[in-house]
Amino acid sequence: MTQKELHPSVLKFKEFVKNNPQIIKEVRNGKATWQELFEDWYLLGEEDKRWEAIGTENGSAPEKTNESKGDWMSNIAGMVKKMDPNQMQNHINNLSQALGAIQGVISQFQGGNAAAGSVKPQEGPKNPFAFRKD
Repeated sequence: MTQKELHPSVLKFKEFVKNNPQIIKEVRNGKATWQELFEDWYLLGEEDKRWEAIGTENGSAPEKTNESKGDWMSNIAGMVKKMDPNQMQNHINNLSQALGAIQGVISQFQGGNAAAGSVKPQEGPKNPFAFRKD
């Protein structure tokens, strides 16, 4: 497989992120997305004060994250807020189609068994050795 070449601006952004590891922490902590950061970097440039602010915010972040770890409901609520409804709908539709395909395959394999299962088997003697006592 051939690798797709990235746009030069994306390569420059990757290099910028390598030089500023606090940006990675920003994304991992859920404070920003890669798309938002790339757009800010593209529009504002590398010399903007926003990038300095990210470095100073991380100094106080560990205290805040320790408090929020215990409150899992707020974490879940935060994740739900970040979800894109259209993207989630696409994932749900794909999952539904996959499950439908799996059900179709299973029903094809059970098709012969289901017809045989609906026919009542012949009833024979309950005891195959129906001998009478002398």
